[in-house]
Amino acid sequence: MNINPINEERILLDVPTRKLVRDFVPGEDRLDGITKFFSCLSDNTRIKIISALSISSMCVNDISYILGLNQTTVSHQLAKLKNIGVVKNKRQGKVIFYSLKDKSILDVMGTAVSYL
Repeated sequence: MNINPINEERILLDVPTRKLVRDFVPGEDRLDGITKFFSCLSDNTRIKIISALSISSMCVNDISYILGLNQTTVSHQLAKLKNIGVVKNKRQGKVIFYSLKDKSILDVMGTAVSYL
């Protein structure tokens, strides 16, 4: 499906490269997930929480104390991170502990740090 009105004769890329590009660019369903994933990294508080959880699972009170953040803020940001699928939680008695769902997010953060 070509929705771009540019005449194909004016395209400089060869046909195999065009196909590679089309195949490489994620589809709309994947783009939505990628956008949500990177949006979780667009907030300083969420990055602090992810960094802290990369060391150990923690409850809201511990995260709040260690990072010097309001508990309500921590809870709100953890809910966003859980909704996106970055963190998971586990109840132990009356306390809920949060941890990273998949440590591969640390690769992304490490790449970002190296890039900067």
